[in-house]
Amino acid sequence: MIVWLASYPKSGNTYLRALLSGYLFSKNGNFDFSLLRNISQFPDKVFFEGLDINLNDNSEVAKNYINAQKNLNKGKKTIQFFKTHSAFCKINGHNFTDLQNTLGVIYIVRDPRNVVISQSHHFSLSIQESTNLIINNNRSIGSNGFQTFLGSWNFNLNSWKQFKDKFLLIKYEDLVEKPEDMFLKVINFLERLLSVKYTIDKNKLNKTIETTRFEKLKELEKKGGFSENAFEKKTNKKIEFFNLGPSSDFLKLIDENNRNKIEKAFKKEMQELSYL
Repeated sequence: MIVWLASYPKSGNTYLRALLSGYLFSKNGNFDFSLLRNISQFPDKVFFEGLDINLNDNSEVAKNYINAQKNLNKGKKTIQFFKTHSAFCKINGHNFTDLQNTLGVIYIVRDPRNVVISQSHHFSLSIQESTNLIINNNRSIGSNGFQTFLGSWNFNLNSWKQFKDKFLLIKYEDLVEKPEDMFLKVINFLERLLSVKYTIDKNKLNKTIETTRFEKLKELEKKGGFSENAFEKKTNKKIEFFNLGPSSDFLKLIDENNRNKIEKAFKKEMQELSYL
């Protein structure tokens, strides 16, 4: 069964993937970027290649999301983590996923004002362009060869809440400040879903936390081996993925007009999350 690591882009999904893969898929907790391959992104063309469909037709692909997930779950006795930026909704009349293929959802959320900053850097956008995108209810992005429907920041978040008791919310800010607490929160969530009890190797967890701190990831990226960078449109120069991270400060980097636009659009959710 699938456990989704869902999020709006630039909200800390890669950080959580690093923390989980460093602990779950390494021998001693020492993280490196190759471990991220254990948590793939969905949708991806590789998961649809055996379905005899036109992979260039996004409507045909969306129609087969569930079939692809059935194949991924076939014969698997353990849980599988998949990253996604998709909203949980009907796409051309077809659900992104269902309860027959989904065990649970871990949703990573980040203050949308800092998402705008990170998104602006990652996609080479102005702050105004980035602000307009995050409040766009019809937004989709090209991802791994397919179009992925996002919706707006709050639509994406609220869509996954439909899983109710199978839904866990993790704030990026807590993940940065309290990685051990958030990791254990995820483990407790999995224990409840699976009705099992895990024994935590504290030394291994400490090593994973140390080797996945933002500064360490930034150092690793400079050494090479990270494959998820975007590139500048004009120069085709690689854009640094781990840019500001926890030091991002919307008060300094977003003008008042765009900040007010974001806070007005997402007031309800931002208040619920204590961002306002």
